[in-house]
Amino acid sequence: MGSFLKAEWRKLAMINYEVNQELLKEYVPYKTELDLWQGKCYVSLVGFMFLNTQVKGCKLPGHINFEEVNLRFYVKYKTEQGEEKRGVVFIKEIVPKLIITWVANKVYKEHYETMSMKHDWQEDGNELKVSYTWYKDNYENSILLEAKNMETPLKEGTMEFFIAEHYWGYSKFKNRQTTEYEVKHPSWGVYPVQKANISVDFGMVYGEEFSFLSEQKPASVFLAEGSEISVENKNIIS
Repeated sequence: MGSFLKAEWRKLAMINYEVNQELLKEYVPYKTELDLWQGKCYVSLVGFMFLNTQVKGCKLPGHINFEEVNLRFYVKYKTEQGEEKRGVVFIKEIVPKLIITWVANKVYKEHYETMSMKHDWQEDGNELKVSYTWYKDNYENSILLEAKNMETPLKEGTMEFFIAEHYWGYSKFKNRQTTEYEVKHPSWGVYPVQKANISVDFGMVYGEEFSFLSEQKPASVFLAEGSEISVENKNIIS
């Protein structure tokens, strides 16, 4: 059976915030537990581009290249065989395409929402500017990163490595059931970020419990180049 989805994920702006574990308890899927970095819990605001998107080998006109911005956190799942899988849970994923939202919510039980979006990439010699903008009730939210145009490998043992190296997706399905899917891609290179401007009404977009993030300084910000990716077909953990 082939992959459910193939695409490229490119220019991933990753803004990471330390939060209290209690904030995420209700979002943790059955049989998973929070994955911590040096004993601390993080959520990430991630903006990037989907390029050359295919679902079940088919390209849907008008749905091949588009933006996504998501708010996510990190979990791990230990199988009955003792294998530990490190994965991501999405609080919300924003895209500009209604069909993408419907398919993701229906098939993978994710939490997609459709909003008007745009992006801008500018490359000027040694400088790289990447921005993602989305609109909730006509309010403009945006991420803007300025980085050195010098891609370097992720270093094992760093926070950036912890954030980026999660290769599974988990979501609450039904009572005492969780959907699981694998995301396959090589390790990503990153660009050194020199300046970040984050203008997001977290309360409006993600719920009042996340409103404090609008005023909180990120623990880290980085820009990953991304790669070709594949999202495999889902399993049910029960």
